[in-house]
Amino acid sequence: MGTSEEDENSSNASDEEQEIDDENSGDEVEENDEDEEETESTGNDIATDNVESSVTWKDLGLTDALCQACEELKWKAPSKIQKEAIPVALQGKDIIGLAETGSGKTGAFALPILHALLENPQRYFALILTPTRELAFQISEQFEALGSSIGVKCCVVVGGMDMVSQALQLAKKPHIIIATPGRLVDHLENMKGFNLKAIKYLVMDEADRILNMDFEVELDKILKVLPRERRTFLFSATMTKKVKKLQRASLKDPVKVEVSNKYQTVEQLQQYYVFIPVKYKDVYLVHIINELAGNSFMIFCSTCANTVRTALMLRALGLAAIPLHGQMSQNKRLAALNKFKAKNRSILISTDVASRGLDIPHVDVVLNFDIPTHSKDYIHRVGRTARAGRSGKAVTFVTQYDVELYQRIEHLLGKQLPLYPCEEDEVMALQERVSEAQRTAKLELKDLEDNKGSKKGKFKKAGDDYDDSENFSGARKRMKPQGGPGGKKNWKKAKRK
Repeated sequence: MGTSEEDENSSNASDEEQEIDDENSGDEVEENDEDEEETESTGNDIATDNVESSVTWKDLGLTDALCQACEELKWKAPSKIQKEAIPVALQGKDIIGLAETGSGKTGAFALPILHALLENPQRYFALILTPTRELAFQISEQFEALGSSIGVKCCVVVGGMDMVSQALQLAKKPHIIIATPGRLVDHLENMKGFNLKAIKYLVMDEADRILNMDFEVELDKILKVLPRERRTFLFSATMTKKVKKLQRASLKDPVKVEVSNKYQTVEQLQQYYVFIPVKYKDVYLVHIINELAGNSFMIFCSTCANTVRTALMLRALGLAAIPLHGQMSQNKRLAALNKFKAKNRSILISTDVASRGLDIPHVDVVLNFDIPTHSKDYIHRVGRTARAGRSGKAVTFVTQYDVELYQRIEHLLGKQLPLYPCEEDEVMALQERVSEAQRTAKLELKDLEDNKGSKKGKFKKAGDDYDDSENFSGARKRMKPQGGPGGKKNWKKAKRK
């Protein structure tokens, strides 16, 4: 059995890892059309076109305590998915929930679970499985916020954190367990007296990712130890169409709640592409960041190494960038995310580890610096902006090598995206400064590897210990401050920035 760290990293998006997916990207688009009929047979569809907009939390059948909790969180009225899923869940049915990202899916499963918990209080009441650690912490925060008045206890069980302290938390028998599959299996196999026989609810958030081959072994082990008499909810913005996968989740006569009949992004999202030669990608990136200065950005790269390289390059240009990837330790991943959430950094550069489910309200622009290998990942990435009714922009970089992948994305969306307007002369004026920054980044990356890496696992070590303290001294020492006696002062100022 692999450790949960390995399991978690297998779901993170470095190049090789992304390719180990049971739906190769060619099948993915066809899957949308061909298997549609099969999916319909797994559940009863609910029409969601004519929903009254004036529905209140009380109308959905929730208890007063939960209605009040929603008001305190300033959730004025239920979203479409919440209006449809909550009444069905309160009737005790299994659910397959499909809604665009940023539409309130967490509330759609958290509220019925808390409602049922109030009626029948017990420990180990619900298990929520998520593919990434950051998403697990976010779901826990929502459960705790909604259940603060009723004393709900949650426990987050993810890789990269201390197992002993997690075991102590589990021993206190929380009501809700939020876990990544690998680490949960570690606890089931190694912790005496811990079992999931009492679980009443199983939720798979980002279900299509959890039902993939990445988590196959762990998921089968978990499903074996869960009771048959339970409710199962699957939620995602992109749901797998393969019936075999849905059957593995052991759903009983599920109701399919679908508030978007095709894979789609929210209307408030402006989507563009920019077609460029691969060697000028960095120059175009800097140009677009300058053009849209004052906004906060999430930039998606395909590999861990590229996130660090891009972050170092942007920092060399005086931009407040911070990387987030699967080879950083969990505490540093959370620290990076918190710095971005607190607006201490305006640019977060990430692999697909941050593409799913994360709710960061102030993200204005998503840049797909490396195009996603799987078209569905595009939906999740651009869903980090334009959440809960706000507007946002997404720009995808398409090089001469990405045309086919980009066409698949357009096919999935069912529309052609407009070209992002760029004046080539203005862009190329930045080339010299960007080349200098690339050289600085290269030197700093080399120092990072030399300092932290051994000959055996060069980048892994560097990534593991990769610290965002920004105190990279190696390359700084070698570069002489320019511009006479004031040069040193200017250099210090740039460093502080």
